[in-house]
This record gives sequence, C-alpha cells and structure tokens, in this order.
Amino acid sequence: MLASALLAGFGACHAGAPAGSDAATTTTGTTGGGAPEGGGTTGDELPPDAGFEVGVSGLRRLSIVEYQQTIADLLGIDVPSAKELLPQDTLTPFDNDFTLQTASEPLIKGMELLAGDLAATVVETEALRAAIVPCTPSGPDDAVCFREFLRSFGRRALRRPLSDAELDTYGALLDYAVEADDFWFGVQAGLRLFLQHPEFVYRVEIGEPVPDEPELRRLDDFELSARLSYFLVGTTPPDWLLDTAVAGGLADDQGVRDAAQMLLGDARARARIDRFHALWLKYEQLSSEGIYGQMRDESDALVERVVFDERGAWTDVLESTETWLTPELAEHYGLPAPAGAAGWVPYGDSGRMGLLSHGTFLSVGSKFGDTSPTQRGLLVRTFLFCQEIPKPPPDLMVNIDAPPAGADPDACKYDRYYMSREPACKSCHALMDPIGFGLEAYDASGAVRQTELGRPECTIDGDGEFVGLASGDTTFNGPAELARIAVDSGQVEACVAKQLYRFAVGRTELDEHDEALLERLVAEAGGAGAFDMLGFVEQYVASDAFRYRREEGP
Repeated sequence: MLASALLAGFGACHAGAPAGSDAATTTTGTTGGGAPEGGGTTGDELPPDAGFEVGVSGLRRLSIVEYQQTIADLLGIDVPSAKELLPQDTLTPFDNDFTLQTASEPLIKGMELLAGDLAATVVETEALRAAIVPCTPSGPDDAVCFREFLRSFGRRALRRPLSDAELDTYGALLDYAVEADDFWFGVQAGLRLFLQHPEFVYRVEIGEPVPDEPELRRLDDFELSARLSYFLVGTTPPDWLLDTAVAGGLADDQGVRDAAQMLLGDARARARIDRFHALWLKYEQLSSEGIYGQMRDESDALVERVVFDERGAWTDVLESTETWLTPELAEHYGLPAPAGAAGWVPYGDSGRMGLLSHGTFLSVGSKFGDTSPTQRGLLVRTFLFCQEIPKPPPDLMVNIDAPPAGADPDACKYDRYYMSREPACKSCHALMDPIGFGLEAYDASGAVRQTELGRPECTIDGDGEFVGLASGDTTFNGPAELARIAVDSGQVEACVAKQLYRFAVGRTELDEHDEALLERLVAEAGGAGAFDMLGFVEQYVASDAFRYRREEGP
C-alpha cells in the first residue's frame, strides 16, 4: 500500500546503522527529500578557541517523556501507553544518552502502533482534527486543503518546513481519501506517516560544513531551534520559534539569547529544570501520589524559587533555611505546620536545611528494606561532587545482592557495615559509608528516628564524616551540616554545571572539548559561591559550542 511504501524509509533507517553513527545520520538526513526552504545558515569562520569547545553530537532519539510531551503539544493528547509500547530509556542518571540508544524491532513496532492509535483518535474527534487542519475541506479530493495540512502539520512534526518535493510526494496520500470518499482518511494516513517519520522520532542534526574545520558543522536555524526547545522545555519547538527560524532570527547570539529567554518564561521550562534535578539526584521515579507526591512538590518549589524566582546562587538549594510544606508533610517531618493548606515553613533548630533534608533526597539509596549508608554516600560523592568511586577489583568477591553481615549478622548497622574499616575495602568504602552514617538519623521517607528500623536496641547517633576534602577531613551530623560542608568545599557548582551539560547534550561521557567549555562557562556564571544556573544556561545557548556540532569518531 502507498502509506507502507512511504514509511518504508523508517525501517530502513533503523535497520542499517546504530543510533548516533555516521551511517544512521546520513540515511535519516536524506529521508525528507531535499533541503528545507528558508531559515538556513551557511558555514563561516570559527575562532580556534571557540572551535575547540564544540562537543560531539550524534543522532538523538526522543526519550519517552520527550515523546509524550511532543505528542501533547502537537495533538493535544496524553500518551501514557508510550511507557508500555516503547523501549525503556536507560538512566545514566538521565534518560537521553544517545550513545546508549539502539535501533530495535520493538521501537519500530511501538512507534507504528502509537502512530495508528493517535491518528485514529484525532480524526474521530472534531476538536482535535480542527486544531491540526487549518482549512475546511470542500470534499474528499480537496488537494489544496490537504496540502495545507501537510505543510502546517509537517513543519511542526518534523521541526522544519517541508520542501515542495516532499509536499508533492506526501500529497499522494489523498488517494486514500478519494477511495474512501472521506477527506479524513487522507489526514489519518498523513498523521501515521509523520508520527513514524525518522525526523520526528529522532532529532536530526546535520549542519553545514565549516571551512578548514572538517570535524565541525554549523547547525541551520531549524536544527538550532529544535536543540534549544528540547533542552529548555523538553518538547518540539513552538510555532513562534519556527517562525523565528524562518525569518533568520537565530542567526546571531542575541537572537538565540532572546529566544532562550522566551522559552525560559514558559511554565514548561520550570518543569524541565525540576525534572533535571529529579533525574540527577535520582528521585524521579518516586511516587507522585500521597506523601511522596507532596515531597516532590516540596523539592520542585525550592528549586523553582532559587533558580527562577530569586535567580540566586544555586547553592541556596542546599542552604535554604525554610521549606514548602503541607500540614501532613510538616507532621511527617516533625516541623511546624504552615499557616494554610501549604506554605513556607522555617526549619529552625531542627537540624534540617535545604534539599538534602527533603524526603525526595533521603528516599534514594535504600536497600535491603532500610537506608543504606553506602548508597547514600555514593549518591553524594558521584552525583553532587562528580567524583568517581572505583568498582571492587575483580579478585575481590563482593555479593552486592546480599546485605552486609560482618562478623555478627545480628549486630547493629554500624558493625554490619564494616567495610570502611576493612583494609581490603577501606579505600572505597571510607569515601561513602561515613557520609551515609551522617544521615542515618533520617529514615527512607525523611522522618527523624533515634533507632534502626525494627531494632529499638540499636540507637543512632547520626555522626558522619566527609573525608578527602582539600580543607581536611570534616565531621558532621545531619543534612544541614553536610550541606554546609558541600557548599564550603567550592566543588559543587562545577558538578551542577557538568550534570546540566550532560543533560543538555544527551551524553554522559565528556572529553577535553566539553571540559574546556565547562570551565569557561562556570566562571562566567559566577563560579564557587555564586553559581547562577540560568546564567549558565543563557551563556551556553549563546555560545558557538551550542550552534555547532563535532562529528563522531569511528
């Protein structure tokens, strides 16, 4: 059938090369049938220092969450079934690492099923189809109206204008409408095509060659608009941004800055930054219902207050002396209740401060039915300080699926978690376990406790230690003192920037080009003690590193 033939390129694209490879990029980039009309920019001279800061960029598939948000914005439909029908994203902790995305039959079949269901839902619902077809068809053979649908929806779905050749080719789908004597059969076929198109499923960035820089390519304005929109709001570029690209409004740094500031004013930008923090600090999969949903709201409120409302130093997220609570959550934490249904409540002398005392953060790292000092310490080291903890040597037999026992499996936790004092394990566990023990007075839901879970005879003192800092070994007790150690170290801001950059580029492994860019941008965004997250974002998107891409190696 005609629709199957038009969609055959989708399967061929996926079957031929792994995601991110040069072969995959070339195949996908030519699927559209020609270069887009208008808005493109040509390659130009790039200062050597700026060129060195350009990182590798490969073919990136939409994550499940990006797919769901894109469908909601294109069609006005929620797609919860995407989580069941599409391959699950690998968390690194982020869900968009293109180096781990692989082509697969389940992906193709899942996209096909979703496209069919979505197309049918749209044409069966008058309000939905009226929103995507900008004209009233005069009959099943109205080629002019059908071409207008292809032009308008195609631009939004593929994130660029369609060429005349593409419009002519896709216009053949109107044959379905004529055969069925129903214009909407043609629209349904068109939707199925666009929602499986490689340039919809993947964010294709090819760019223009850069003179004397064979590894670098400059993105055109439409590729740039998609990169900007998915980074800042996690979805397809809005119509105004595509119009800006058509008009050449992204051709200079100021134009990109202006577009970024407009996107950052969108409510979805707040949700995007909230989700970055949740993925980064590993509480994204925490339930959104009941008390845990209130904890999510608490953390989101703090992040948005510091990052957007106050534009303060990011470390205020760690040092906030009050938090957003409902009466139920206040009772859970043992804090004063807010004046109304929810509101900001001071921590006072509770020993709490900032995000590290939230139930979201403290819920992470549980294992074997209780908190794990090792896992909590690992979280702080690797995700808040960007430090790498070596894996156990191959000759050391470690069963990570069995709870630590020590000499006495019935001993209290401090004696069972003996590895930080064991010569063969000390080099790694001494970096993690003492941090975790400094948070032991808070259970996996963030509530205060004096004894271990189910072990009233095992009292908790909550004393911890953060070894290895340049200022020397530092003892602490509870999240407030740990937060101060983190802020005073001056190491956290660079890690925040690195994690946000990883989220932006969809790549966990960084190289010398990335590190050079990060060093400069962190300094420009305030550095230690004054790091402005939105300032970092604005500097990054206006940089040449954001406008260009480096070709992947073999």
